[in-house]
Amino acid sequence: MVRRGKALSAAAVVSVCVALCNAANAGADFVGERASGDARYAANWVLESGDHQGQPFAIVDKRDARIYVFEAQGRVVGVAPVLIGLAAGDLSAPDIARRAPSSLLPAERTTPAGRFNTEPGHNDKGEDIVWVDYEASLAIHRLRPAPATERRSERLVSQNAADHRISFGCVVVPVDFYERVVAATLGKRRGVVYVLPETRPVQEMFGALELSAAAP
Repeated sequence: MVRRGKALSAAAVVSVCVALCNAANAGADFVGERASGDARYAANWVLESGDHQGQPFAIVDKRDARIYVFEAQGRVVGVAPVLIGLAAGDLSAPDIARRAPSSLLPAERTTPAGRFNTEPGHNDKGEDIVWVDYEASLAIHRLRPAPATERRSERLVSQNAADHRISFGCVVVPVDFYERVVAATLGKRRGVVYVLPETRPVQEMFGALELSAAAP
């Protein structure tokens, strides 16, 4: 009986270890939110690699026109539709840092893909925003008043991802979502935003990040 008891205790220990290991490797917690395969792949890659360096992070899925904001431990704290650049594409105009957004041609109004270190800040009107790429004037910000012909409010709630293309390149979120989620996480400290590509597989982008991190 003693031997059997010891065997059971050992088995229980193994079972607990397996459960803890599985929990540790469970990946990102989307708390029941709908998410594309690309968004799930990206979130799990971030956590497994530790690329976010213990900071809050966000994933912008351009194909699905949605943003997922995560706390540093990998639990999603908010999901919302977004407005993104008018034109499809994963690169910024080569000289965008020297140009005003209003000078961009329609085909140049893209939301570039990649990994970006974010920081809280303000635009030239004093509005608090989250800078994604300061030099390129790329930010996450609230939905702002715009000409009625642009139908930005209607575009935000549209189920058609193509309707969400209207901005100069910035990631535009609902006002309430910015106040409750973005301002409370990325608006309080530095973070990381991963804008997923739309012209190539998402795995290719993260593979390039791995190579870059491994380079001497």
